[in-house]
Amino acid sequence: MSSTKPLAGMKVLEIGHSIAAPYAGMVLAELGADVIKLENPGAGDYARGWGPPFVEGVSTVFHSMNRHKRGIAADLADSDTRAKVRRLILGEMDVVLHNLKPGALDKLGLGAEGLLAEKPSLIFCNIGAFGRTGPLSQLPGYDPLMQAFGGLMSMLGEDGRPPVRVPVSIMDLATGMWTVIGILAAHAERARTGKGGIVDTSLYETSCAWMAIPLADYIASQVLPRRTGSGVGMIVPYQAFPCSDGHLMVASGNDNLFRKVCAVIGQPDLADDPRFARNAGRVENREAIVGILSAALAQDTRAAWQAKLEAVGVPCGPVQTLDQVVAHPQTEALGILQTSPDGTLRTIGLPVSFDGARPAYEAGAPGLGEHNKEVLK
Repeated sequence: MSSTKPLAGMKVLEIGHSIAAPYAGMVLAELGADVIKLENPGAGDYARGWGPPFVEGVSTVFHSMNRHKRGIAADLADSDTRAKVRRLILGEMDVVLHNLKPGALDKLGLGAEGLLAEKPSLIFCNIGAFGRTGPLSQLPGYDPLMQAFGGLMSMLGEDGRPPVRVPVSIMDLATGMWTVIGILAAHAERARTGKGGIVDTSLYETSCAWMAIPLADYIASQVLPRRTGSGVGMIVPYQAFPCSDGHLMVASGNDNLFRKVCAVIGQPDLADDPRFARNAGRVENREAIVGILSAALAQDTRAAWQAKLEAVGVPCGPVQTLDQVVAHPQTEALGILQTSPDGTLRTIGLPVSFDGARPAYEAGAPGLGEHNKEVLK
């Protein structure tokens, strides 16, 4: 593959706000698609104001989610503007993606069925909150709601303490990824048949997908999972341990790795203890073995233990703060932290490369209505 823009030639209209739809549009744009972002002409995408921090008066959230797009401001309540947008879709667009309320575009005459009747090759993607059907299908939803409703928050934190959420918008971002996967699958099908169609995804379906393993475990056992902090229910020890100067994640995912951990801390007999010799036993006796390992690892620094564990092949690493992530030579070597063309913003690029080349940061997020004249001719 000679290009980092494999989707060059694809034209996408994104009628999106917040995170999920904009992230999907950004991924498509960074892979080469010509993505037109449509915003309302007032405040635009809600995310423009989600700060501080702000760069040039616009939140870093918006900048991070809307690179490489052209932007138009269009009042879809206005019939003339709506007619222009409809002509744009029917005349030029391969894909329409949106995360407006269910039925909102149908009321404006821009729904999937009407557009597909006139342009069967169109790919139309609905990004919802709770999904296309069901008793909650018409309700709105945001990322933290889905972390709660989909069961993830019931597993986070520690037993006996209040539930917590993942502070990054993992439901939104993953829904954006599923949107891209769905669009690319529909695009491949269209290449075979010439026909587009409707792609549906939602935050709730994404939350269920994240919980695939815990849900399967529960259905099989009828036992609700315990909350294990940085650990997991089915593998022990597989968590962060306190050292003398911070926490170290130790991922001993099998019995052989556990035996190596025991040798490193100077207690090789632990690996022959009937309670701990097999992973199933360690899960049943979690408190006992975690207590022993915690007391041992607290006697030295993270760096000292990391060196010893890595020397025998045990996966481990420090719990890093964001400044440490930014400064780490591995981050630098990957080139995943990219700088905007005007030098005003540094952010994370796409986590994918083609023949060793990552899609470059070549254009920032558009100003509100910046490309109206060239797009809405």
